[in-house]
Amino acid sequence: MKTMKKIIYAFVLSSLLFSVSSCKKTDGQINPLSSVTNNKIGAYLVLDRTINSNIIYATAATSKVGVVVHEYKGGDPIDHIDVYAAPGTTYDTTKWKFVKTVAYSGDSVEVSATGADLAKALGIATSAFKAGSAYSFYNRVVTKSGARYDVNNTGTNTGSGILGGPTYHASFDFGAYIVCSYTDMSGTYKVIKDEWEDSYAGDIVTVTAGSVANTLNVSGVWPGGSATIVNPLIITIDPATGAVSLPSAGIAFEKYSSGTIYTAKNATGYAFACTGSITVKAEMFAGGSSAGVYTFQIQKQ
Repeated sequence: MKTMKKIIYAFVLSSLLFSVSSCKKTDGQINPLSSVTNNKIGAYLVLDRTINSNIIYATAATSKVGVVVHEYKGGDPIDHIDVYAAPGTTYDTTKWKFVKTVAYSGDSVEVSATGADLAKALGIATSAFKAGSAYSFYNRVVTKSGARYDVNNTGTNTGSGILGGPTYHASFDFGAYIVCSYTDMSGTYKVIKDEWEDSYAGDIVTVTAGSVANTLNVSGVWPGGSATIVNPLIITIDPATGAVSLPSAGIAFEKYSSGTIYTAKNATGYAFACTGSITVKAEMFAGGSSAGVYTFQIQKQ
């Protein structure tokens, strides 16, 4: 009886071995992740430099924005780059408008577009642009193998991947901001908002030209009419773009009639002569301590 059981066990084991061996693949690895040689090589663009990010309203047709890039040398060789554009920022490709195709050749390539290129893609005239409007261009890489890569399939991995990782310098997009050149903007303005609350929405204030070219005295807003002006708050404007700045040391002034002196530093913003709009954002300091970042916006009347 024991001999019979051994024969049966041997037969079952032999059958199982035959079944396993007959199902085993002999034409390569079963799991595609079992070897790095089975993984596909991707591609991306590395930023060399930014050409420009402003489109001048008065010369929008010829104003150019863009970047100079090169392909990551360890990636799938790039054949060309398809460039798309959209108002604001969006990863929704249904809102992207095709701009142009840029052939990739040499060690690097310029990916750029004029205001005329942007307007044509959006189906509008360049005269329809408005100062203060922002647009985004998206670069879709097409490799020689036919693969395509853009912001939607190159993940950020919580800020450390190709899109957001600081060591990659990836360039899948670039921006365009519509600006206008500066001419004297002194005059009467209505306060649209003042987060520092030296003035209030609806107040009418006077803005005068500074003592040197391309400057404006906006003390009518900060500190306004209720305080003794320690130093006039004079902003400097880039004549080409309308960009606002303050001296690196800042400008000190009193808030209301409190006797407390604050210093405005690190200013950003724009003074757009073509629209009569002035926006200033600055960080306020009391002594050596920051009191926060505040914005005011005024509109010429």
